[in-house]
Amino acid sequence: MTPSAATELSLAPLGAGDLIDRAVRLYRRHLFILIRIAAPPVIVAAAGWILTTISFRQVFQTASEGELALYLLGGFAGLAVTIGGYLFTLTVMGGATRNLVAHLLRNDPVSAKATYEAVRARFWGLLWASVLVLGWIMIASVAAFTGLYMVSAFLVFGSFVFATSAPGWLAVIVVVLGVLVASFVSLWVFFFVVGRVAYVPQVMLVEGRGIMEAFGRSFSLARGNVRRLMAMTLFTTFATESAMMILWAPLTWYGYINGIDPFNSAQWPAWYAIVYSIPGPLSSILLMPVWMLGLSLLYVDERVRHEGYDIELMASRQLPEMPELNVTSPLGTALSRQVKTPPPAPPRASGSVLNLG
Repeated sequence: MTPSAATELSLAPLGAGDLIDRAVRLYRRHLFILIRIAAPPVIVAAAGWILTTISFRQVFQTASEGELALYLLGGFAGLAVTIGGYLFTLTVMGGATRNLVAHLLRNDPVSAKATYEAVRARFWGLLWASVLVLGWIMIASVAAFTGLYMVSAFLVFGSFVFATSAPGWLAVIVVVLGVLVASFVSLWVFFFVVGRVAYVPQVMLVEGRGIMEAFGRSFSLARGNVRRLMAMTLFTTFATESAMMILWAPLTWYGYINGIDPFNSAQWPAWYAIVYSIPGPLSSILLMPVWMLGLSLLYVDERVRHEGYDIELMASRQLPEMPELNVTSPLGTALSRQVKTPPPAPPRASGSVLNLG
């Protein structure tokens, strides 16, 4: 391993700030390769979202029953393609992590080809695992935001009662502080639940485990990762939203100058609605690699913290490859083989053991 690669990702426990810093440094070093890796799933999801947006806009403007059925069908097809893009993103994360570990272990180049070859080797297993992970995320989202809504509604109702016997400004402050605290608790609960399955694709491709084993392994690794996972997600979300605002600003001004109301999307012409949908996917393509790298580094960091993965990686760099033994272990290997081939058969002796007969 070259000294630059060794110092680029020193294997030590990472805090939230260190995790973001390492992800951004890797992103800058491999910018265009990482964009090529992240672009296909984002483009698929963006195409589905654009189809959904156009179809459902036309649903409220058409007067023909045949066109109404066609637009509804197009809208639901767009939603299916969008969900497929999100599932594709989860599968690609596993391949990106395997490529990163191979880069750490053998200084293999970071490449889109290696990432997608790793995904193709276990595509169907990754697809089913991604469906389960996405379902888990949706359940966690519904639970977290339902709790936030109930607490917020209780605070608002209580503020009206409280305002009858206290100054109005004090009731407003109590409501605002209560909603902020409830929002933080809801976010913490959401990331606590989602963090249990954050490493399923990585475990499948790096350690070569099955779907159910990968879920159990992810649960065991995800101890104390809430703060770092939350920090990585919020950083990527704010960066993506900032990029979208920068790209949306000239489009908004152009539409306003040409008589298009930017706040009334129902009256937008079709070409403007399509162009206005481009900045979202474009900013995701630019910043999705940071999210992928962050999750990959977080997986490696969990193994460094819990299993001494840094020692295992250093040993794997110096020692020859271990033979494939039929031994089970609660710990994962440094990097599993994608395709397991049986050892070659020993040569057949023509006579005696010493070939003398």
